[in-house]
Amino acid sequence: MADRVSATITLGGTLPSALWAILSAAIAAEALAAEWDGEPFEDAHRIEDEPLRLFAHEVADGTFKQLEPLCQEHRVPFVRSSYGYSGQWGPEKIIFTGEGDPVVYPTSEDGRAYVDREMIEALGSLEAVIDHLAGAEFEVPPLVVIAEAA
Repeated sequence: MADRVSATITLGGTLPSALWAILSAAIAAEALAAEWDGEPFEDAHRIEDEPLRLFAHEVADGTFKQLEPLCQEHRVPFVRSSYGYSGQWGPEKIIFTGEGDPVVYPTSEDGRAYVDREMIEALGSLEAVIDHLAGAEFEVPPLVVIAEAA
């Protein structure tokens, strides 16, 4: 049985309605809510021109195993944050800008990204460390669902 923690994910970008239907089904399958301890997400919870923030407790391995790969496949930007599981992994923030690969940032319990000695040495300079940490501040764009042309 997988270790389970609380996690959040914020989605954004401009999506055709067919893609939104696919993502919405994945959101339902992951049992996500529009607020902590809220009712399961429904389309009516989506606020126009804002990123979509979703929440869940008891998330296996702290990852949304259906939703995150779909977002990557369709280049939908997201930020996922999850708590750590004692003795297994620490809190983390995953940034996917819609391009390239997702970037994993270890975080403190209050969600602040940090770098450890190994990462500092790999980055090689204070400027590179600062640039790396700036990436953890990525702002997810508003989620806009557009009707597809007939």
